[in-house]
Amino acid sequence: MLLPNKPLSDEHRFFLESIREFYQTEIVPHHEEWEQQGMISREAWTKAGELGFLCLTVPEEYGGAGVDFSFSQIMIEEQHRQGCSGPGFYLHSDIVAPYLVHQGSDYLKYHFLPKMATGECITAIGMTEPGAGSDLQAIRTTAIRDGDEYIINGSKTFITNGYMCDAVLLAVKTDPNNENRSAGTSLIMVEADREGFTKNYPFKKIGMKAQDTCEMFFDDVRVPVKNLLGEEGKGFLYMMQELPRERLLVAINAIAVAEEALKRTIQYVQERQAFGKQVAQFQNTRFKIAEMTAEVQMGRLLVDRCCELLSNDQLDAETAAMAKFATTDIQCKVVDECLQLHGGYGYMWEFWIAKAYADSRVQKIYAGTNEIMKEIVAKKVIKENQVVY
Repeated sequence: MLLPNKPLSDEHRFFLESIREFYQTEIVPHHEEWEQQGMISREAWTKAGELGFLCLTVPEEYGGAGVDFSFSQIMIEEQHRQGCSGPGFYLHSDIVAPYLVHQGSDYLKYHFLPKMATGECITAIGMTEPGAGSDLQAIRTTAIRDGDEYIINGSKTFITNGYMCDAVLLAVKTDPNNENRSAGTSLIMVEADREGFTKNYPFKKIGMKAQDTCEMFFDDVRVPVKNLLGEEGKGFLYMMQELPRERLLVAINAIAVAEEALKRTIQYVQERQAFGKQVAQFQNTRFKIAEMTAEVQMGRLLVDRCCELLSNDQLDAETAAMAKFATTDIQCKVVDECLQLHGGYGYMWEFWIAKAYADSRVQKIYAGTNEIMKEIVAKKVIKENQVVY
Protein backbone atom coordinates (compact mmCIF):
# COMPACT_ATOMS: atom_id res chain seq x y z
CA MET A 1 0.00 0.00 0.00
CA LEU A 2 1.11 3.58 -0.64
CA LEU A 3 0.29 4.44 2.98
CA PRO A 4 1.85 1.87 5.32
CA ASN A 5 -0.37 0.12 7.87
CA LYS A 6 0.25 0.89 11.51
CA PRO A 7 3.46 -0.81 12.70
CA LEU A 8 3.24 -4.00 14.72
CA SER A 9 4.92 -4.38 18.08
CA ASP A 10 7.24 -7.35 18.62
CA GLU A 11 4.47 -9.05 20.58
CA HIS A 12 1.96 -8.53 17.78
CA ARG A 13 4.46 -9.68 15.15
CA PHE A 14 5.18 -12.88 17.07
CA PHE A 15 1.44 -13.49 17.45
CA LEU A 16 0.88 -12.94 13.71
CA GLU A 17 3.62 -15.44 12.84
CA SER A 18 2.07 -18.00 15.22
CA ILE A 19 -1.42 -17.48 13.82
CA ARG A 20 -0.15 -17.73 10.24
CA GLU A 21 1.59 -21.02 11.00
CA PHE A 22 -1.55 -22.34 12.69
CA TYR A 23 -3.76 -21.59 9.68
CA GLN A 24 -1.24 -22.87 7.15
CA THR A 25 -0.66 -26.17 8.98
CA GLU A 26 -3.95 -26.91 10.76
CA ILE A 27 -6.64 -25.24 8.66
CA VAL A 28 -5.68 -24.62 5.02
CA PRO A 29 -4.73 -28.26 4.20
CA HIS A 30 -8.15 -29.49 5.39
CA HIS A 31 -10.37 -26.68 4.20
CA GLU A 32 -11.36 -28.25 0.88
CA GLU A 33 -12.44 -31.43 2.65
CA TRP A 34 -14.43 -29.37 5.15
CA GLU A 35 -16.15 -27.54 2.28
CA GLN A 36 -17.41 -30.88 1.04
CA GLN A 37 -18.54 -31.89 4.54
CA GLY A 38 -20.21 -28.55 5.28
CA MET A 39 -18.29 -28.06 8.53
CA ILE A 40 -14.79 -28.01 9.98
CA SER A 41 -13.52 -30.62 12.43
CA ARG A 42 -13.86 -30.46 16.18
CA GLU A 43 -10.12 -31.15 16.33
CA ALA A 44 -9.51 -27.76 14.69
CA TRP A 45 -11.39 -26.10 17.53
CA THR A 46 -9.51 -27.94 20.26
CA LYS A 47 -6.18 -27.25 18.54
CA ALA A 48 -7.00 -23.54 18.42
CA GLY A 49 -7.88 -23.71 22.10
CA GLU A 50 -4.73 -25.63 22.96
CA LEU A 51 -2.63 -22.92 21.34
CA GLY A 52 -4.50 -20.15 23.17
CA PHE A 53 -6.16 -18.68 20.08
CA LEU A 54 -9.75 -18.75 21.37
CA CYS A 55 -11.33 -16.11 23.63
CA LEU A 56 -8.31 -13.83 23.34
CA THR A 57 -9.91 -10.83 25.05
CA VAL A 58 -11.58 -12.84 27.83
CA PRO A 59 -9.92 -12.18 31.22
CA GLU A 60 -7.42 -14.81 32.35
CA GLU A 61 -9.60 -15.45 35.40
CA TYR A 62 -12.09 -17.15 33.08
CA GLY A 63 -9.54 -19.01 30.95
CA GLY A 64 -8.95 -16.40 28.23
CA ALA A 65 -5.70 -14.78 27.16
CA GLY A 66 -6.64 -11.40 28.66
CA VAL A 67 -5.17 -9.41 25.77
CA ASP A 68 -6.67 -6.39 24.00
CA PHE A 69 -8.78 -6.40 20.84
CA SER A 70 -5.79 -5.75 18.55
CA PHE A 71 -4.89 -9.44 18.81
CA SER A 72 -8.38 -10.45 17.71
CA GLN A 73 -8.04 -8.12 14.75
CA ILE A 74 -4.80 -9.81 13.70
CA MET A 75 -6.34 -13.28 13.97
CA ILE A 76 -9.45 -12.37 11.97
CA GLU A 77 -7.45 -10.70 9.22
CA GLU A 78 -5.02 -13.60 8.87
CA GLN A 79 -7.84 -16.16 8.71
CA HIS A 80 -9.39 -14.42 5.73
CA ARG A 81 -6.11 -13.70 3.98
CA GLN A 82 -5.59 -17.45 4.02
CA GLY A 83 -9.03 -17.93 2.44
CA CYS A 84 -10.42 -19.84 5.40
CA SER A 85 -14.10 -18.94 5.70
CA GLY A 86 -15.05 -22.14 7.54
CA PRO A 87 -13.83 -21.62 11.12
CA GLY A 88 -16.30 -19.60 13.17
CA PHE A 89 -13.67 -18.83 15.78
CA TYR A 90 -14.28 -15.10 16.03
CA LEU A 91 -18.05 -15.41 16.37
CA HIS A 92 -17.40 -17.72 19.32
CA SER A 93 -14.59 -15.61 20.81
CA ASP A 94 -15.53 -12.04 19.90
CA ILE A 95 -19.32 -12.08 19.78
CA VAL A 96 -20.60 -14.72 22.21
CA ALA A 97 -17.83 -14.41 24.81
CA PRO A 98 -18.20 -10.62 25.32
CA TYR A 99 -21.91 -11.06 26.13
CA LEU A 100 -20.93 -13.49 28.88
CA VAL A 101 -18.10 -11.26 30.15
CA HIS A 102 -20.27 -8.13 30.24
CA GLN A 103 -23.68 -9.53 31.23
CA GLY A 104 -23.14 -13.05 32.54
CA SER A 105 -23.43 -14.02 36.18
CA ASP A 106 -20.44 -15.54 37.95
CA TYR A 107 -22.05 -18.92 37.38
CA LEU A 108 -22.33 -18.39 33.61
CA LYS A 109 -18.81 -17.00 33.32
CA TYR A 110 -17.14 -19.83 35.20
CA HIS A 111 -19.37 -22.50 33.66
CA PHE A 112 -18.96 -21.55 29.99
CA LEU A 113 -15.92 -19.33 29.39
CA PRO A 114 -13.11 -21.73 30.44
CA LYS A 115 -14.54 -24.47 28.20
CA MET A 116 -14.99 -21.96 25.38
CA ALA A 117 -11.33 -20.95 25.68
CA THR A 118 -10.16 -24.56 25.29
CA GLY A 119 -12.52 -25.31 22.39
CA GLU A 120 -14.31 -27.94 24.45
CA CYS A 121 -17.53 -25.91 24.24
CA ILE A 122 -18.30 -24.46 20.79
CA THR A 123 -20.84 -21.64 20.87
CA ALA A 124 -23.24 -19.91 18.51
CA ILE A 125 -25.56 -16.93 18.79
CA GLY A 126 -29.23 -17.35 17.92
CA MET A 127 -30.83 -14.10 16.81
CA THR A 128 -32.09 -14.51 13.25
CA GLU A 129 -35.46 -16.18 12.66
CA PRO A 130 -37.33 -17.06 9.45
CA GLY A 131 -39.37 -13.87 9.85
CA ALA A 132 -36.83 -11.71 11.68
CA GLY A 133 -33.42 -10.96 10.20
CA SER A 134 -32.16 -7.40 10.55
CA ASP A 135 -35.33 -6.52 12.50
CA LEU A 136 -34.43 -8.11 15.83
CA GLN A 137 -37.47 -6.64 17.53
CA ALA A 138 -39.61 -9.02 15.47
CA ILE A 139 -38.31 -12.27 16.98
CA ARG A 140 -41.02 -14.73 18.03
CA THR A 141 -39.14 -17.45 19.89
CA THR A 142 -40.51 -17.45 23.43
CA ALA A 143 -39.14 -18.37 26.85
CA ILE A 144 -41.98 -18.56 29.37
CA ARG A 145 -41.00 -18.88 33.01
CA ASP A 146 -42.21 -21.93 34.90
CA GLY A 147 -40.85 -21.86 38.42
CA ASP A 148 -37.08 -22.07 38.28
CA GLU A 149 -37.05 -22.82 34.56
CA TYR A 150 -37.85 -21.23 31.22
CA ILE A 151 -39.75 -23.22 28.60
CA ILE A 152 -38.47 -22.26 25.15
CA ASN A 153 -40.41 -22.66 21.90
CA GLY A 154 -39.57 -21.38 18.45
CA SER A 155 -36.86 -21.56 15.80
CA LYS A 156 -33.75 -19.80 14.56
CA THR A 157 -32.13 -19.83 11.13
CA PHE A 158 -28.82 -18.98 9.41
CA ILE A 159 -26.93 -19.71 12.64
CA THR A 160 -23.15 -19.68 12.29
CA ASN A 161 -21.48 -22.55 14.21
CA GLY A 162 -25.03 -23.81 14.54
CA TYR A 163 -24.64 -27.49 13.73
CA MET A 164 -21.49 -28.08 15.80
CA CYS A 165 -22.32 -25.83 18.74
CA ASP A 166 -22.50 -27.17 22.27
CA ALA A 167 -24.37 -24.09 23.49
CA VAL A 168 -26.17 -21.16 21.90
CA LEU A 169 -26.74 -17.66 23.23
CA LEU A 170 -30.42 -17.32 22.38
CA ALA A 171 -32.49 -14.17 21.92
CA VAL A 172 -36.04 -14.86 23.12
CA LYS A 173 -39.23 -13.12 24.15
CA THR A 174 -39.81 -13.58 27.87
CA ASP A 175 -42.73 -11.14 27.71
CA PRO A 176 -44.25 -11.81 24.26
CA ASN A 177 -47.39 -9.78 24.96
CA ASN A 178 -45.55 -6.54 25.62
CA GLU A 179 -46.70 -3.94 23.07
CA ASN A 180 -43.26 -2.31 23.12
CA ARG A 181 -41.46 -4.32 20.41
CA SER A 182 -38.04 -3.86 21.98
CA ALA A 183 -39.23 -4.78 25.47
CA GLY A 184 -39.69 -8.27 26.76
CA THR A 185 -36.56 -9.58 24.98
CA SER A 186 -34.05 -11.59 26.98
CA LEU A 187 -30.84 -13.54 26.36
CA ILE A 188 -30.45 -17.12 27.60
CA MET A 189 -27.62 -19.65 27.25
CA VAL A 190 -29.06 -22.94 26.03
CA GLU A 191 -27.00 -26.13 25.99
CA ALA A 192 -27.38 -28.19 22.82
CA ASP A 193 -28.01 -31.46 24.64
CA ARG A 194 -31.25 -30.29 26.23
CA GLU A 195 -34.34 -32.30 25.33
CA GLY A 196 -36.42 -30.67 22.62
CA PHE A 197 -33.47 -28.79 21.05
CA THR A 198 -32.83 -30.02 17.50
CA LYS A 199 -30.83 -28.83 14.49
CA ASN A 200 -31.06 -29.31 10.76
CA TYR A 201 -28.01 -30.34 8.73
CA PRO A 202 -25.93 -27.34 7.51
CA PHE A 203 -27.30 -25.34 4.60
CA LYS A 204 -25.75 -25.69 1.15
CA LYS A 205 -24.68 -22.12 0.43
CA ILE A 206 -23.20 -20.11 -2.44
CA GLY A 207 -20.06 -19.54 -0.40
CA MET A 208 -18.64 -20.17 3.07
CA LYS A 209 -19.14 -23.83 2.31
CA ALA A 210 -17.13 -25.10 5.29
CA GLN A 211 -19.19 -23.05 7.75
CA ASP A 212 -21.85 -25.13 9.53
CA THR A 213 -24.70 -22.63 9.17
CA CYS A 214 -28.03 -24.24 10.07
CA GLU A 215 -31.55 -23.99 11.47
CA MET A 216 -32.40 -24.64 15.12
CA PHE A 217 -35.71 -25.73 16.62
CA PHE A 218 -36.93 -25.48 20.22
CA ASP A 219 -39.87 -27.61 21.33
CA ASP A 220 -40.64 -27.13 25.03
CA VAL A 221 -36.93 -26.88 25.85
CA ARG A 222 -36.50 -26.44 29.59
CA VAL A 223 -33.58 -24.26 30.73
CA PRO A 224 -32.83 -23.15 34.31
CA VAL A 225 -33.40 -19.49 35.12
CA LYS A 226 -29.73 -19.23 36.12
CA ASN A 227 -28.88 -19.44 32.39
CA LEU A 228 -30.37 -15.94 31.88
CA LEU A 229 -27.87 -13.22 30.99
CA GLY A 230 -28.28 -10.00 32.94
CA GLU A 231 -31.84 -8.92 33.70
CA GLU A 232 -34.97 -10.30 32.16
CA GLY A 233 -36.40 -7.99 29.50
CA LYS A 234 -33.14 -6.17 28.81
CA GLY A 235 -31.89 -8.43 26.05
CA PHE A 236 -32.52 -5.94 23.26
CA LEU A 237 -30.48 -3.31 25.12
CA TYR A 238 -27.62 -5.78 25.54
CA MET A 239 -27.72 -6.62 21.84
CA MET A 240 -27.56 -2.94 20.90
CA GLN A 241 -24.51 -2.57 23.14
CA GLU A 242 -22.68 -5.51 21.57
CA LEU A 243 -23.72 -5.19 17.91
CA PRO A 244 -21.14 -2.45 17.10
CA ARG A 245 -18.39 -4.94 17.89
CA GLU A 246 -20.03 -7.61 15.73
CA ARG A 247 -20.31 -5.20 12.80
CA LEU A 248 -16.70 -4.15 13.18
CA LEU A 249 -15.68 -7.82 12.96
CA VAL A 250 -17.40 -7.97 9.57
CA ALA A 251 -15.55 -4.82 8.48
CA ILE A 252 -12.20 -6.31 9.57
CA ASN A 253 -12.96 -9.43 7.54
CA ALA A 254 -13.98 -7.27 4.56
CA ILE A 255 -10.88 -5.13 4.37
CA ALA A 256 -8.53 -8.08 4.89
CA VAL A 257 -10.13 -9.92 1.95
CA ALA A 258 -10.05 -6.80 -0.24
CA GLU A 259 -6.36 -6.25 0.53
CA GLU A 260 -5.48 -9.86 -0.16
CA ALA A 261 -7.49 -9.91 -3.38
CA LEU A 262 -5.69 -6.81 -4.61
CA LYS A 263 -2.27 -8.18 -3.61
CA ARG A 264 -2.83 -11.49 -5.39
CA THR A 265 -4.25 -9.79 -8.46
CA ILE A 266 -1.29 -7.41 -8.80
CA GLN A 267 0.97 -10.46 -8.79
CA TYR A 268 -1.23 -12.29 -11.29
CA VAL A 269 -1.46 -9.48 -13.89
CA GLN A 270 2.35 -9.21 -13.89
CA GLU A 271 2.66 -12.92 -14.64
CA ARG A 272 -0.20 -13.28 -17.14
CA GLN A 273 0.41 -12.54 -20.81
CA ALA A 274 -2.17 -11.32 -23.35
CA PHE A 275 -1.54 -10.02 -26.87
CA GLY A 276 2.17 -10.43 -26.37
CA LYS A 277 2.60 -8.42 -23.19
CA GLN A 278 1.83 -8.49 -19.47
CA VAL A 279 -1.79 -7.83 -18.53
CA ALA A 280 -0.36 -5.29 -16.08
CA GLN A 281 0.83 -3.17 -19.00
CA PHE A 282 -2.67 -2.44 -20.28
CA GLN A 283 -4.01 0.96 -19.28
CA ASN A 284 -7.35 -0.49 -18.14
CA THR A 285 -5.54 -2.83 -15.77
CA ARG A 286 -3.39 -0.05 -14.36
CA PHE A 287 -6.37 2.25 -13.84
CA LYS A 288 -8.32 -0.53 -12.09
CA ILE A 289 -5.37 -1.27 -9.81
CA ALA A 290 -5.03 2.42 -8.93
CA GLU A 291 -8.76 2.79 -8.19
CA MET A 292 -8.85 -0.34 -6.03
CA THR A 293 -5.72 0.69 -4.15
CA ALA A 294 -7.34 3.99 -3.18
CA GLU A 295 -10.59 2.34 -2.10
CA VAL A 296 -8.87 -0.37 -0.08
CA GLN A 297 -6.62 2.20 1.58
CA MET A 298 -9.65 4.26 2.64
CA GLY A 299 -11.29 1.15 4.04
CA ARG A 300 -8.15 0.21 5.97
CA LEU A 301 -7.90 3.63 7.60
CA LEU A 302 -11.56 3.45 8.63
CA VAL A 303 -11.23 -0.05 10.08
CA ASP A 304 -8.08 0.73 12.04
CA ARG A 305 -9.67 3.85 13.48
CA CYS A 306 -12.76 1.89 14.52
CA CYS A 307 -10.57 -0.74 16.18
CA GLU A 308 -8.89 2.01 18.20
CA LEU A 309 -12.31 3.33 19.23
CA LEU A 310 -13.46 -0.14 20.28
CA SER A 311 -10.33 -0.68 22.36
CA ASN A 312 -11.15 2.57 24.19
CA ASP A 313 -14.87 1.69 24.57
CA GLN A 314 -15.77 4.58 22.25
CA LEU A 315 -17.15 2.79 19.19
CA ASP A 316 -20.78 3.81 18.72
CA ALA A 317 -23.49 2.07 16.70
CA GLU A 318 -23.47 4.60 13.87
CA THR A 319 -19.72 4.49 13.28
CA ALA A 320 -19.71 0.69 13.34
CA ALA A 321 -22.63 0.63 10.91
CA MET A 322 -20.78 2.99 8.58
CA ALA A 323 -17.66 0.82 8.71
CA LYS A 324 -19.70 -2.31 8.04
CA PHE A 325 -21.49 -1.10 4.92
CA ALA A 326 -18.57 0.90 3.52
CA THR A 327 -15.98 -1.86 3.79
CA THR A 328 -18.24 -4.69 2.61
CA ASP A 329 -19.22 -2.60 -0.42
CA ILE A 330 -15.50 -2.10 -1.08
CA GLN A 331 -14.85 -5.80 -0.55
CA CYS A 332 -17.47 -6.97 -3.03
CA LYS A 333 -16.47 -4.39 -5.63
CA VAL A 334 -12.74 -5.11 -5.34
CA VAL A 335 -13.13 -8.89 -5.39
CA ASP A 336 -15.36 -8.63 -8.47
CA GLU A 337 -12.87 -6.39 -10.28
CA CYS A 338 -9.99 -8.68 -9.32
CA LEU A 339 -11.81 -11.74 -10.58
CA GLN A 340 -12.37 -9.93 -13.89
CA LEU A 341 -8.65 -9.26 -14.20
CA HIS A 342 -8.01 -12.98 -13.72
CA GLY A 343 -10.13 -13.73 -16.78
CA GLY A 344 -11.50 -17.25 -17.11
CA TYR A 345 -9.16 -18.61 -14.47
CA GLY A 346 -10.80 -16.36 -11.92
CA TYR A 347 -13.97 -18.40 -12.30
CA MET A 348 -12.24 -21.67 -11.42
CA TRP A 349 -12.90 -22.89 -7.88
CA GLU A 350 -9.28 -23.82 -7.19
CA PHE A 351 -8.29 -20.15 -7.49
CA TRP A 352 -8.31 -18.12 -4.26
CA ILE A 353 -10.19 -15.29 -5.98
CA ALA A 354 -13.11 -17.53 -7.00
CA LYS A 355 -13.71 -18.65 -3.43
CA ALA A 356 -13.31 -15.09 -2.19
CA TYR A 357 -15.96 -13.99 -4.69
CA ALA A 358 -18.43 -16.61 -3.42
CA ASP A 359 -17.64 -15.97 0.25
CA SER A 360 -17.81 -12.18 0.04
CA ARG A 361 -21.41 -11.69 -1.04
CA VAL A 362 -22.99 -12.56 2.30
CA GLN A 363 -20.97 -9.83 4.01
CA LYS A 364 -23.50 -7.23 2.85
CA ILE A 365 -26.35 -9.29 4.36
CA TYR A 366 -25.49 -10.70 7.79
CA ALA A 367 -24.94 -8.70 11.00
CA GLY A 368 -27.64 -6.37 9.65
CA THR A 369 -28.03 -5.70 5.94
CA ASN A 370 -26.13 -2.79 4.44
CA GLU A 371 -29.44 -1.06 3.79
CA ILE A 372 -30.21 -1.17 7.53
CA MET A 373 -26.68 0.09 8.27
CA LYS A 374 -27.29 3.12 6.03
CA GLU A 375 -30.57 3.84 7.83
CA ILE A 376 -28.75 3.80 11.17
CA VAL A 377 -26.14 6.27 9.93
CA ALA A 378 -28.62 8.52 8.13
CA LYS A 379 -30.93 8.68 11.13
CA LYS A 380 -28.23 10.14 13.34
CA VAL A 381 -26.75 12.45 10.72
CA ILE A 382 -30.14 13.91 9.76
CA LYS A 383 -31.24 14.23 13.37
CA GLU A 384 -28.11 16.13 14.33
CA ASN A 385 -28.20 18.04 11.03
CA GLN A 386 -24.47 17.79 10.71
CA VAL A 387 -21.67 15.40 9.85
CA VAL A 388 -18.93 15.22 12.46
CA TYR A 389 -15.44 14.60 11.06
